[in-house]
Amino acid sequence: MKVWGVSVSYYTGKLEAYLRYKGIAYDMAHPFAEQKYIRERAGAIQVPIVERPDGRWMSDSTPIIQQLETEYPDRPIMPSDPVVRFIALLIEDYGDEWLWRSAMHYRWSYEHDRELLSRILADEVTSHLRLPRFVRRHMVKKRQHTLFVKRDGVTKDTWDHVEAGFFNAMRGMLSMLENRPYLLGDTPSIADIGMMGPMLRHFGQDPTPAAIMRNDWPAMAEWVARVWNAHATTGETSLLDMVPDDAASLLKEIAETHMVQLKENALAHGQGRKQFEMTVQGCAYKEMPVSRYRVYCLERLREEFANLSEGNQQKVRSLLPQEEYILIWDPSVEAYSGYDVERAAPFNKGINVLETG
Repeated sequence: MKVWGVSVSYYTGKLEAYLRYKGIAYDMAHPFAEQKYIRERAGAIQVPIVERPDGRWMSDSTPIIQQLETEYPDRPIMPSDPVVRFIALLIEDYGDEWLWRSAMHYRWSYEHDRELLSRILADEVTSHLRLPRFVRRHMVKKRQHTLFVKRDGVTKDTWDHVEAGFFNAMRGMLSMLENRPYLLGDTPSIADIGMMGPMLRHFGQDPTPAAIMRNDWPAMAEWVARVWNAHATTGETSLLDMVPDDAASLLKEIAETHMVQLKENALAHGQGRKQFEMTVQGCAYKEMPVSRYRVYCLERLREEFANLSEGNQQKVRSLLPQEEYILIWDPSVEAYSGYDVERAAPFNKGINVLETG
């Protein structure tokens, strides 16, 4: 299969970590010189996009992985226990949709990171444009900083809190990794793969956060390398059959951050607004862009919970005592994205994450 992606992309790195672990062969290609061709078939240039030999196209890293799990059942990353599976998917969603802001901030707010990444992206994303390289680099820097930093709530008032998200994620993960090589077992789960999105290509490679990780949190750098090399170092799947107590710190962080964002975003989307405000751990974020896709993420979490037996639903509730988690099982907050209503993903036409719809 061909993976249309970018070498420094958050979600491309996540998918590559999965493909490497499963031993699934793939070739990489850069999509932006072929935008018309890809949009007609996949709906949006939201990397990674997978073009299959049989002519089918897949988009959106989570559904892509879930689909491939059905086709490549050896060494599964989905926990067999339904409660552990739900918690793993919750951690993945947090990695996908909350840590994105911190990751983009470090990449585009700091000079060394911005200069390096603008060079890489100018070559991989804009080389088809007939403009001098320095102009293309300027275009990349301006677009990325405006769209994914300034317009995504990073200001002088939120700066410290955005960066704290990086440290809190590592702290919560290391509470779990002190007791086993991966978050939920002796082999990687979907939770590890999801957290590779921010931790591999952004925090683990961009100059500023990579130096922090390497110098002050080396056990996290070791985990990144361990997941990347998991195919060569692990045998049969060995995942936990119950959620460990040491997950409590990370689950509390998810409640106080990602759940707040999902709730306020869904409320604003239901009211037809384009922006929303939220207060997260005492930090006020203003003029946040509404994301139709994140409403869809909440829909999927609710569906996963609804599919659990009554007994397993009670187990999940006991593991998630924070009031913010009520959002998952309380339908009083409307969550209807109108996206992928037929649940055809990953074979549906994709949308951009910040598309309000």
